[in-house]
Amino acid sequence: MSTPAPPPTSPATPRIAAIDAYRGFVMFLMLAEILHFGAVAKNIPATEPSKEVWSFLAHQQSHVEWEGCTLHDLIQPSFSFLVGAALPFSMASRAARGQKFIWKAFHALWRSVLLVWLGVFLRSVNQSQTNWIFTDTLSQIGLGYFFLFLLGHVSEKWRWAAFAVLVIGYWAYFASYPPDTQLTFAQTGVKADWTHDYTGFAAHWNKNTNVAAAFDRWFLNLFPRAQPFECNSGGYATLSFIPTLATMILGLLAGGQLMRFANTRLKFWNLFGTGVTLLLAGYLIGMGGVCPVVKRIWTPSWVLFSGGWCFLILSAFYATTDWSEWAMWTFPLRVIGANSILIYCIHDLLAPFVIGSFRTHLGPNVFKVFGSAYEPFVAGVVVLTVYWLLLLWLYQRRVFVRI
Repeated sequence: MSTPAPPPTSPATPRIAAIDAYRGFVMFLMLAEILHFGAVAKNIPATEPSKEVWSFLAHQQSHVEWEGCTLHDLIQPSFSFLVGAALPFSMASRAARGQKFIWKAFHALWRSVLLVWLGVFLRSVNQSQTNWIFTDTLSQIGLGYFFLFLLGHVSEKWRWAAFAVLVIGYWAYFASYPPDTQLTFAQTGVKADWTHDYTGFAAHWNKNTNVAAAFDRWFLNLFPRAQPFECNSGGYATLSFIPTLATMILGLLAGGQLMRFANTRLKFWNLFGTGVTLLLAGYLIGMGGVCPVVKRIWTPSWVLFSGGWCFLILSAFYATTDWSEWAMWTFPLRVIGANSILIYCIHDLLAPFVIGSFRTHLGPNVFKVFGSAYEPFVAGVVVLTVYWLLLLWLYQRRVFVRI
């Protein structure tokens, strides 16, 4: 008797080590907030030779007040970009398993809702009631994720077209709205000594007098609140999910390039060339006064500028992992990136418990081994080590939290 042949299956899509390493790098930068470079910089006397080094690290670990960019400002766009970059591989994996479109769509919709709710949940910790705000990274990604999923099923030219519509349309939306110059301090949170207000056309993107802030003064008050919503103290806005979706589309395009091209050299130069082009475009648009480069309200020029950096960073990881075929050095980063959602959710919640446990069992001065000035840094190193060992334990047992 002849044995029937098994049904044909699609070949498995190989993983791109650069994406995993980049994700781990981004999560490490986020976790590294616990190192408190700023506190150490303040503690060290001005006469110390290392003062400038700690001050530089502190600056790169903080957000700019309004226009511009530090390394820390690239965490959120990188996180969003990588969601898009990973989507083509996820879709290929589901297609190889024979999953129908309707079930993939249902999963994408469920993931969107869950991400939005998870972001609200994290912003409600230690609050007296649910804090209905949608500016958390997870909420911003969730609000646009289902649309990203749909774009994953169209050709590259339509993805670029959707990107252009979002970027140009969002710019026009801001440009067509007269700045609310008559608002009070309570409604804007902008002090008299604030030095980042623009004049002329660029005033359409001033803090909390723009159209996105006006939308939130209406939209967020539709939810139950302890007090009426007036403004976001940092200038962040719910509608930033629209240009964030544009950033995720850039990631989708990058992931498509990595899947489509067979030649590793071609993959690298496409990523690198796209990165340089976007970076220069965002910078020149900002310098030309057409639209300032502001991360907090995710201006279209910020989409281009930060997207350029994302392409360049991904190309650097690609050159040093997949192209060189030597990815072992990224293992510590891949351990972190493998459970990115888990560590994103617990990094703020677990730190006080870890620090308190060490002080309880090893004494209140356990972190002063190098002196009081460096205590915040030493405590942060201990917390990071505990986090990484926990993630390593999960990684070795193939335990990964997915949404």
